[in-house]
Amino acid sequence: MKLFYLALFMSISFFTGSKLSFKEEETISTIEMERINGRIAGIKDIISTDPKYNQKIVFLIDMKVPSGKNRFFVYDLQKDEVVDQGLVAHGSGSETGVKGALKFSNMPNSNCTALGRYSVGKNYKGIFGKAYRLAGLEESNNNALKRAIVLHHYSAVPYEEQDYYISNSHGCPMVNEQFFKRIEKIIDNSKSNILMDIYY
Repeated sequence: MKLFYLALFMSISFFTGSKLSFKEEETISTIEMERINGRIAGIKDIISTDPKYNQKIVFLIDMKVPSGKNRFFVYDLQKDEVVDQGLVAHGSGSETGVKGALKFSNMPNSNCTALGRYSVGKNYKGIFGKAYRLAGLEESNNNALKRAIVLHHYSAVPYEEQDYYISNSHGCPMVNEQFFKRIEKIIDNSKSNILMDIYY
């Protein structure tokens, strides 16, 4: 009988654990969801008129959220819900010296994050390994290709949320390698370009 309950407990633990592969145990605040919903309407308008963009998945990065907390959201447009989330670094040039306050720039050599919508392009192998080129779609980020702003992973970015700020990039959205592998599957399996929206 004891063996039966042990086996039952292990089975429940296994199946429960498998459901949390996308960090579903981490909640999103009401304010963050309101901000996400505020961006989704505009994104849906874009993709509904332009078939070259993925109609199901978009990436959202909320720079109001501290870098030690999840602020890179994978959003399913058909289910209208966040299906994955992770940490992402901002550019060192975006630091203002005031905790929680960031500045943004599209200028070359600024090392700043640039706000706006991006199209996730082809991958290449760079100094951090596999990375995806980002084409800025707005005046606020149209120097992205010139600035070599890409989506990539870096070992210094932690996987779990922190109570302190994480390392900065040179302006790129830089994520943890484990999280990158999940994003990578989505991008590589997409037949159309995925939109990424970085906002503040």
